[in-house]
Amino acid sequence: MEGAKAASVEGLVDCLIQNDVSNFRGSDFEEMLNFSIQNLRYTESNVPKPSVLIVPQSKREVQAAVTCCRQQGFQIRVRSGGHGYEGTSCTAEEPFAIIDLVKLNAVNVDLASETAWLQAGATLGETYHAISQASPAYGFSAGTCPTVGSGGHISGGGFGFLSRKYGLAADNVVDAEVVDANGVLLNRKSMGEDLFWAIRGGGGGCWGVVVAWKVKLLPLPPAVTVFNVSRLGLHTVTDLVYKWQTVAPNLEREFYLSAFVGANLPEAPNQGISATFKGMYLGPKTALLKSITSVFPDLGIESHDCEEVTWIQSVLFFSGLAPAQIHDKNNLRDRYLWDKNYFFAKSDYVREPIPESAIVGVCKILQQEPRGYIIMDPYGGKMAEIESDSIPFPHRAGNLYDIQYLVAWYDDNSNEANYIAWLRKLYAYMTPFVSNNPRAAYVNYTDLDLGTMSLFSNETSPVDIARKWGEKYFLRNFERLVHVKTIFDPENMFRNLQSIPPDMRLRDTI
Repeated sequence: MEGAKAASVEGLVDCLIQNDVSNFRGSDFEEMLNFSIQNLRYTESNVPKPSVLIVPQSKREVQAAVTCCRQQGFQIRVRSGGHGYEGTSCTAEEPFAIIDLVKLNAVNVDLASETAWLQAGATLGETYHAISQASPAYGFSAGTCPTVGSGGHISGGGFGFLSRKYGLAADNVVDAEVVDANGVLLNRKSMGEDLFWAIRGGGGGCWGVVVAWKVKLLPLPPAVTVFNVSRLGLHTVTDLVYKWQTVAPNLEREFYLSAFVGANLPEAPNQGISATFKGMYLGPKTALLKSITSVFPDLGIESHDCEEVTWIQSVLFFSGLAPAQIHDKNNLRDRYLWDKNYFFAKSDYVREPIPESAIVGVCKILQQEPRGYIIMDPYGGKMAEIESDSIPFPHRAGNLYDIQYLVAWYDDNSNEANYIAWLRKLYAYMTPFVSNNPRAAYVNYTDLDLGTMSLFSNETSPVDIARKWGEKYFLRNFERLVHVKTIFDPENMFRNLQSIPPDMRLRDTI
């Protein structure tokens, strides 16, 4: 309750109770608060905590929660799976309440229309599981981590291992239900195409409370082929990563081939610098081998490296589970599947191949910190065919791949500053080799180093401040997002340190 007047908190709680809204406080409060926070940096005692944690069990309760927060002057943070990199769904610099959608996690599949309604509290694992239960012939294009919430993931775009075939998660949304700043429940027809455009990739927690998405089911073959191979040594890693840059984005769209590089990867612990290549092909092993050996023979993929599995088993495979666990798809519904850790991350987009000398430099920096690594996800395929303004996510044609830089630690947080400084050094080293003007970033890999609204002053327009990160995340789509925000949330009810602000100069003219 720190930062809020007791009377205001009591007023909020009274309003929630009067509207039969579930909320946690007392002995349940801390447990429920920390349950979904995946980055332990935001469970520390010095991190601001919400005054009330609201756990609605229906759309009506979400509407009432928004109305009560507005009446009582509380900021709102919306939490789906709690995987936000910078804690924007669970922290604030002013009195706030969290609306946690954990109990709104139903997935209703309609095979006749080849669509499904996902409540925003459903994890990706729960989504994949429900679709697979309905029919093994369909899947959905989204990320590899099963405990990520669909609400935030789709709100930022949602890249995954089917994106080269079918585009992002947000590219495959056909309807949605959103509670706006006035507590009104809207669907695509009633919200209009501008707001519907903004919520599909314009960042989470900024436009209202998305309570459900209607998505297209995507046809898949009865068998897919997967592999996961590691290669060791500075010379080998440099050579393979250099070649991967032009191979992976140009493979047929049925092929997804990512690369991980680090000095202590799980597949090669304590073996120095290594690269792990994770691949999936939407088809049989024979077709995969024919494709990969013709364009990337140096990778040395052989038949025994590959396994034909169902699509739902490939989801388990890419989630990092042991081979014995990928045959039990019920693991996808386990919200405790992974241990939590402390982490810090940044991102980049690469439009031209990075020279071999620079890859050597990256590897040498990675050798300095065994807790750090990079992930490179290939674009191309369907990603390159979708227009950059079709949804707010703009990173389409011309991008070879994106890079995610991470450092993660499980011990206490006393060395946080050193880990973060190391990652920032790696990011700075990469400056000449990545996109520029602006140096682009992926909004789902939230990076507060790019700027925050906490720098706001009366002399500076909020829009001009937000442009520092907004144009990196959204490129030319930033201006349209500001316009939509000004129309639909002119009082900036839904905001965080990196949200899109309304343009107060235009508020009275729109």
